[in-house]
Amino acid sequence: MDRYCVMGNPVDHSKSPWIHARFAALTGEPVEYGKRLIPLDGFAAGLREFIAEGGKGCNITVPFKFQAASLVSRRSARAALADACNILSFHGDTIVGDNTDGMGLVADVERNAGLRLAGLDVLLIGAGGAAAGVLGPLVEARPRRIVVANRTVARAQALVTSHATLAQATDVELEASALDAIRGPFDLVLNGTASSLSGAGVPVPPSVLKAGALAYDMMYGPAAAGFLQWAAEHGAVGRDGLGMLVEQAAEAFAIWRGVRPPSGQVLAELRQELAQ
Repeated sequence: MDRYCVMGNPVDHSKSPWIHARFAALTGEPVEYGKRLIPLDGFAAGLREFIAEGGKGCNITVPFKFQAASLVSRRSARAALADACNILSFHGDTIVGDNTDGMGLVADVERNAGLRLAGLDVLLIGAGGAAAGVLGPLVEARPRRIVVANRTVARAQALVTSHATLAQATDVELEASALDAIRGPFDLVLNGTASSLSGAGVPVPPSVLKAGALAYDMMYGPAAAGFLQWAAEHGAVGRDGLGMLVEQAAEAFAIWRGVRPPSGQVLAELRQELAQ
């Protein structure tokens, strides 16, 4: 069995082992997938340990996506643009980094939620690893406008600056904003902050929502409950990040194994599993 895992802190809540077990079962790939809680100051050591144990690759979750990008031997164009990695592949002494978060998000929004992004107004809350990973594919989906809003405006501006060339090439208005200075409303509001994990309140006012807007939390399960309740209370359609998790995992599985697993089937099974 080839060994893979997800690394993060926290990581107990992760459904990635369940997802990859189903991918392996449905494709016949010899994959064993676990999860590892990594000390906040111990990511590099944890990574070296897993490689030494014969690991073939890993997914990276909060808060290590930026650090992962700094440790790779080489990275894909999308990971370089995000300066963040959520998937690593090990080839001898070479660590290859990639980022499938944005592809997973766009696939879930457009294919599973049925919202075409072209021409829409999008608000992306946050400027950390999650937001960095999804911004490039969001721009490539050609919405009319994307606002990146963050408590520290300089971090939002840094993301906007790094994606400015892509935005210009795709004719997308891209701007940074403070959380208390957002000019809305928006068709799609994406929560890419850790507010859900910490139990903090929604960091933006309900005025950012158009009537019937899609309000999407990149977290899932109980962590997303507060954001989804806020969305429902203000006339929006709430959606958690479970579909994004499954779709980005499918992309990672395809990178590792060269086989595209049936993500739609596994997402339906996982939602049924969690509903029990």
